[in-house]
Amino acid sequence: MSLTPEQSSSFSGDREFLDRFTGKLEFAHAELERLKEQLAAPETGSNPQRYRELGRDYARLEKVEVLHRRYLALLQELEENQEMLRGEEGDPEFQELVRSEIEGLNKEKERVRSTLESLLLPPDKRDERDIIVEIRAGTGGEEAALFALDLFRMYGKYAEKKGLRIESLDTHPAARGGLKEVVFGVVGGAAYRYFKFESGVHRVQRVPETESQGRIHTSAATVAVLPEAEEVEVKIDPNDLRIDRFCSSGPGGQSVNTTYSAIRITHLPTGLVVSCQDEKSQHKNKASALKVLRARIYQKKQAEQEAELSRQRREQIKSGDRSDKIRTYNFPQNRVTDHRINLSIHRLEAVLDGDLDELVEKLSEWDRERRINGESPGQNDGSAD
Repeated sequence: MSLTPEQSSSFSGDREFLDRFTGKLEFAHAELERLKEQLAAPETGSNPQRYRELGRDYARLEKVEVLHRRYLALLQELEENQEMLRGEEGDPEFQELVRSEIEGLNKEKERVRSTLESLLLPPDKRDERDIIVEIRAGTGGEEAALFALDLFRMYGKYAEKKGLRIESLDTHPAARGGLKEVVFGVVGGAAYRYFKFESGVHRVQRVPETESQGRIHTSAATVAVLPEAEEVEVKIDPNDLRIDRFCSSGPGGQSVNTTYSAIRITHLPTGLVVSCQDEKSQHKNKASALKVLRARIYQKKQAEQEAELSRQRREQIKSGDRSDKIRTYNFPQNRVTDHRINLSIHRLEAVLDGDLDELVEKLSEWDRERRINGESPGQNDGSAD
């Protein structure tokens, strides 16, 4: 009995997987042995933080070893069952039993392989960090400002569903109820993991309330997601800062706080400017502004490193990056389209109500494939709609 096309394709996929990951599996085994020696070293035992970090890496690589052994065992069991099928062509009942066994083994094999792929990728150490999110109205005037407010509400509801907390840092309302700009923190477990795919240009297509002829307008807002940086990662010299104090203001210049509690900090070496005014205390606004500044400097360093990698990659593959537009929210069609993965969801209201799980899950799978293929994590790949 010959293999079916599905079975042949499966075995081909197994060979491809092993060929692609042989180097990573060998490295994981060697690294596991190295970590075992480091964990046993007296100097490691006297450094609790270092011991915890090594322990996490050891646990991950130990799981890789166990899964790799199980994967090879499953391949052996599948081969033995295929041999039994070929040798028992005259016993339909036994053949059915073997086919059922093969089906179960294949399902387990796919689960093991998927988990192995994830574990063999180096973890993004930023995933567990709190974040700073910046939303700015783009092209489209008041409609863009209203859309920026929609995005702010969407992220607030999504954060709430994930058990995260929103901290307002700086808000600039627009005249008709939207937002010119808003900066806020998201605090809690794995905030960056949940939000890291939201950076880029978000576009909305809908009929504005002020449009008398029912014409669809296109507006946009930009979103930046910055993982908070530790002080040890970004050291800020106080001599590099220019700090200005001013009164907080609301829509139309209305005074919100008559004391000089709002803070604007300029980082002279980079030219980065941060302002915070949402707290009544000058000290709290200054602390918040420094936190945002540190995150922006950290992001700038990361972007410079990724830009260099992107330049090197373009030299190798001779193709440029696409635009930063990542998502379109089309109200007439009740559709949300993420252009990076060509995924359209026809339940726009639910998405704007914070139901982002499907998008985040698909984007995580896309990001994993890119990382497996050696591309930078989280890199935008938007295309025109």
